[in-house]
Amino acid sequence: MRYRNLGKQGPAVSVLGFGASPLGNEFRVTSAAEGARAVDCALDHGINYFDVSPYYGRTLAEERLGQALAGKRDRVFLATKCGRYDTDRFDFSPARLVRSIDESLARLRTDHVDLLQLHDIEFGDFRQIVDQALPALEAIRRSGKTRFIGITGLPLKMLARVACAVPLDTVLSYCRYNLMITDMDQWLTPVAGQKGVALINASPLHMGVLTERGAPAWHPAPPEVKQAGRAVVDFCRSRGVRVADVALRFCLDHPYVSTTLVGMADPGHVMENVRALDFEPDPELMAGIQRLVAPVKDVTWPSGRPENNDYEGCGDSENRLPSSFVVVQP
Repeated sequence: MRYRNLGKQGPAVSVLGFGASPLGNEFRVTSAAEGARAVDCALDHGINYFDVSPYYGRTLAEERLGQALAGKRDRVFLATKCGRYDTDRFDFSPARLVRSIDESLARLRTDHVDLLQLHDIEFGDFRQIVDQALPALEAIRRSGKTRFIGITGLPLKMLARVACAVPLDTVLSYCRYNLMITDMDQWLTPVAGQKGVALINASPLHMGVLTERGAPAWHPAPPEVKQAGRAVVDFCRSRGVRVADVALRFCLDHPYVSTTLVGMADPGHVMENVRALDFEPDPELMAGIQRLVAPVKDVTWPSGRPENNDYEGCGDSENRLPSSFVVVQP
């Protein structure tokens, strides 16, 4: 395993992070025993970053992760989230966040988490996020229930704008840096670097687009993106290569990202992901993938409130980044 600091002065975390959403049956039905074996396998192979949320499995993932980490809490960097509790149920009020961390700690069987993040902030009001929710997380930090605080979401401009407005330790971005899309480096990476904020990248397989099984039915990407992803999968298979190895290694090589989160549900998944650390992509293979992706490169989808999205014309002047941070290539 390789390790990087979480930001400039944070602890060393594994470049491969354990995404615990599959423990909550988000993609298929799993068992608690199978999930516990996956956690043990990850620990045995040096993975120390574990990410979960009360939203995953509607608290089931936290329950199972807490059970699996019993007696092993001191071996992991444990991150959870707050503010999102169901597909369409969000509450970023300070009172709810204070209750949320206590509920998560009980499920996770610990007296503190290492990182507490506001989950999918694009579904909230910008002013509430900045003026109420993040100060509440600071208060939770002072209480000793978390060491670090951060935010997560899909729209990059809102993530960057909040990072400019409030001191943060981490920003988690998903589905914005992988084989299909790299616009994280246009909008967010420069801001994170200038502000000294650790960057966490999630969904290196584009939420299932870059898998043999293919995108799940609920996937919000346009059909053209899913078709291009299927073409990439087929192309890799024709070259005798697992698309997941290519996609994961591409993300792991990002020079600024502290850890890349991958969903893991059983020991087999863990071992496949660990092996990707040693995968060496062929330049011709990568060039072929780039050609297949080119027609839909950097195509994303809306998420959250319209005023918080990345598309031109969807927000007012208050939702724009300071000019010094716009379109700065890393």
